Order: sequence, then structure tokens, then C-alpha cells
Amino acid sequence: MKFLVCISNVPDTTTKITFTPDNKEFNKAGVQFVINPWDEYALTRAIELKEAQGSGTVTVLNVGEADTEPNIRKALAIGADDAIRVNAAPTDAYFVAQQIAAIAKEGAYDVILMGKESIDYNGFQVHGMVGELLGIPTVAPAMKLDMSGNTATLEREIEGGKEIVEVNTPFVASCQQPMCEPRIPNMRGIMTARTKPLKVVEPVGEGARTAVAEYALPPKKQGVKLIPAESAGDLIKLLRNEAKVI
Repeated sequence: MKFLVCISNVPDTTTKITFTPDNKEFNKAGVQFVINPWDEYALTRAIELKEAQGSGTVTVLNVGEADTEPNIRKALAIGADDAIRVNAAPTDAYFVAQQIAAIAKEGAYDVILMGKESIDYNGFQVHGMVGELLGIPTVAPAMKLDMSGNTATLEREIEGGKEIVEVNTPFVASCQQPMCEPRIPNMRGIMTARTKPLKVVEPVGEGARTAVAEYALPPKKQGVKLIPAESAGDLIKLLRNEAKVI
């Protein structure tokens, strides 16, 4: 069984977000980047399934520039067998999906996994595009994934409940908790990751179909007004005239 796990390079959740002076790009200066947390579920589950089967490979794929390689190496330290980096900035969801689909088709992967979305853009788009480009099923978002031969059983979150589906390989799935407990690299993994293959390839297909017109930070929170308990009338006036919620 050949697993392809797609990972994104995203700012740490504690990062203070700023933009370039023209508000068209994210300011990377001084920012710590991590593996997208949703992708860690996909990576760990692929490794667990490979181990349970006693054979197979887990390949990590990242669309990004050279500065993403430390986190690719971290994915190798967690347990992936090899990695591929498409040497291009992930300009939009369609561009990224094209690169994933091209690698998946060339490598004839059985299972293509990724997080349900990246925590920086929260687009929830790439997995569906990849499945469409390859002409194979997509299951999203998956909370549970088990394999029996070439058949997968997935538990999918739907409004008001859950849905259990079966699908044959090849397929695409986007992952979220509680699929598994994400692993952290141990010392042995860190040492072996240094010698695992990391192949760099150039992008294919057309460029991005969308472009950022402008980024903007949310408005700053306003100060809190405290109203004494005995002044309920004043609170009602504020809610009606200032907050305009009643």
C-alpha cells in the first residue's frame, strides 16, 4: 500500500500576524513555522496503517520553497519513508491541487491523505480538487480511517451526526481529530530523517487562478463597559442604542 501524505507549512498558532506594507503578503519575518496540525493527523494515521499491514510506504509531499524543508524533515522523523517537495510557493488552492494530483498520478499512490484544511487560510478546498483532477473519490472530513485490503472504512462528520462510508483504493481523504494521536519525533527518528530521501521537483501545469487583493486584520476589540446590577435600565439602553442587538 502506497500512502501519499500532503503537508502544509503554516505559522505557529501563537504567531502575531502582520502583513507587508502594501497588505498583499504575509510578513514572514521572525515567524516560527510548523507542520499544519490537521496534516499531522493524516501523517500519523498513514504511518499507523502501514505498520499494521507490515508493509507499504508513506511519502510526504509539500508544495513550498526551500524554507519548508525543516518541517519536511520533521515529518520524516515522525515516520514517513521519503519526501517530495514541489519547488514553488503555494499560491492558491488550485495550483497546489494540480501539483498533488501530478505527483499522485505519476507515483500511482493508493491512498492520498491530508488535513481537512490549513490553519492559516482554512480553505477546505484542496482535497476535493485533487480528487476531481484524478477522477477518484474524496471523503471529507474523515474522523476515522481503517483499511482491510484495498477497502477503506471511514467515519465522516456530517451536520448533526456522523456517516460511515466504504471506498476502494485509490481515494483521497481529508483528516481531522479524533482520527489518532499525532506522534512526535523521537531521537532515533530525528537521526534517521537526515538520510531519508527528499526529492525536489519543479511545478507543472498552469499558475494560480486567484490572487490576493488585500489582507486586513480584524478590528481591535473595544473596551468593556461595566454596568452595576442595580442599573439594568442603563444596560438595556446600551444594548439597544450602541450594540444594537435588541
